[in-house]
Amino acid sequence: MVLFEVFINGIILGGMYGLIALGLNLQYGVARILNLSYGEFFVGGAFTAFFTIMLWQYNPLLSLFISMPIAFAMNWLIYQYLMTPLIRRAPDQDALDADVVLVTFGLFFVFQGLALVYWSGDLRGYTFLSTPVNFLGATLAMNRLLALLGACLIAAVLFVILRRTRFGAALRAITIDPVAAGLVGIDVRRYSALAFAAGGALAAASGMLVSTFISFSATTGVAYTLKALIVVIMAGVGRVTGTLAAGVLLGVVEALGGYLIDPALTIAINFGLFMLILLLRPTGLFTRA
Repeated sequence: MVLFEVFINGIILGGMYGLIALGLNLQYGVARILNLSYGEFFVGGAFTAFFTIMLWQYNPLLSLFISMPIAFAMNWLIYQYLMTPLIRRAPDQDALDADVVLVTFGLFFVFQGLALVYWSGDLRGYTFLSTPVNFLGATLAMNRLLALLGACLIAAVLFVILRRTRFGAALRAITIDPVAAGLVGIDVRRYSALAFAAGGALAAASGMLVSTFISFSATTGVAYTLKALIVVIMAGVGRVTGTLAAGVLLGVVEALGGYLIDPALTIAINFGLFMLILLLRPTGLFTRA
């Protein structure tokens, strides 16, 4: 029964990883921008939820109506005024990747510095829906189940948008070949900007949901950026719907490895699985040959 509870908690942990990685896969897979400041929008969503419940005494879920539009607008502006000049001057994708890494790395320090000035580096947390729930003999917290449900809901909505709408068809075309997409009349710059902005909004949403059960600070964004990047590479760049499954796989392996081997080795287990997938399936688990 203990092993089953560890397995269930691994699924919930993996759902959190998948939720965090969904937005980065939109930015990296569609807009082809590796945003190293991605985790700072996760932190922004977490702090917005914290202030909503601790200062204003409202339900932290309401903070989504503040953090997501702000994150969407900020990421849209970043793409239009920082990324677009880089895209225009880059001779190829490799040169663009190098420029983007440097610029977003600088943005990471700017955002983190502002967060430290205004919010300090102290760990923050709050209590919300921490009621224990019994599931087939395993005891789980309601807030963790909420995060898992939110991850599944967001993944389902993205799947429907990508597969059933013209907007989603345009995004998938850009993911496959942006040059060919432009030749058939798709406004690549416009759709890429929207995908990049939507990725930032999803980062804020994941920060809000995860903050209900995990402490955070102004400096935790980089850890979540790294974890999201691992999940994106495991799923396959541009495979938005496979991101949740890859996150669950990572969470289950981490939970079982920590329980059966040693909790101190969870990071080593994460990167061991990551390297194994890079060796065996370098394009990701959910990409077609």
